Amino acid sequence: MLFSWDIGPTWQVESDPGKTSEVEVRFTAESDGRTRVDLEHRHLERHGAGWRSVADGVDGQAGWPLYLKRYHDVVAEEA
Repeated sequence: MLFSWDIGPTWQVESDPGKTSEVEVRFTAESDGRTRVDLEHRHLERHGAGWRSVADGVDGQAGWPLYLKRYHDVVAEEA
């Protein structure tokens, strides 16, 4: 799954596709009942000035690690 990350360094919606980054999520069956999830957030530099704060935010404990854990918890409850 590939989607555009349209939130800029000031946490405002960015309408210019040239100033947005991409998030790719891949699901790979590992074994019966087990799936590997890989997430790549790329082209963060497109956000322009302040892009490092975006990178730090999504990489920190309140970013992708938190949301991947929440996703895991929901899926585990449904299983």
